[in-house]
Amino acid sequence: MDSEREVIISFIFKRSGKKEISFSEFYLTLSIDLNWFVPEDAKNLTKEMVKKGLLLEEKEKVTPGFDISNIKIPAGFRPSKQAFKEEPQEDNKSEEDVLTKIIKRIAEKSNEDKEKVFEQIKKISNERNITIEVAALVFGKDFDILFDDLYEHVEEKILAF
Repeated sequence: MDSEREVIISFIFKRSGKKEISFSEFYLTLSIDLNWFVPEDAKNLTKEMVKKGLLLEEKEKVTPGFDISNIKIPAGFRPSKQAFKEEPQEDNKSEEDVLTKIIKRIAEKSNEDKEKVFEQIKKISNERNITIEVAALVFGKDFDILFDDLYEHVEEKILAF
């Protein structure tokens, strides 16, 4: 029987069709795209998966630490709460909150749902080869949203790598 975390990882990578994705894309897919977890829990789960070797991290990208082709994903799969209820980490809470705050502000101002906002941000991030947080700020500028209170947090996130 495959572990639930292996199924989650396999699901994300098979869904994306990619062999590697950015750390932030992985946890944001869990939270914003799939709405399986709140962003903080998704980020903590992703960090835990890296720590346990289920995900391998190199240069801000993650890859599965096992062969996903052998993992069977049950029809209608949705992870249980036990999948992320391990060792919550408070150290990067401000990093998590900054992206969530930016997305919420853009969603409110643009009258779009968070998932569509996130998709636009991912597109900008990929097209311009910039971090997801910077892409969010760039996208927010299109709506004349002020982020003065968040720049310092975004800068901390960028300099952490």
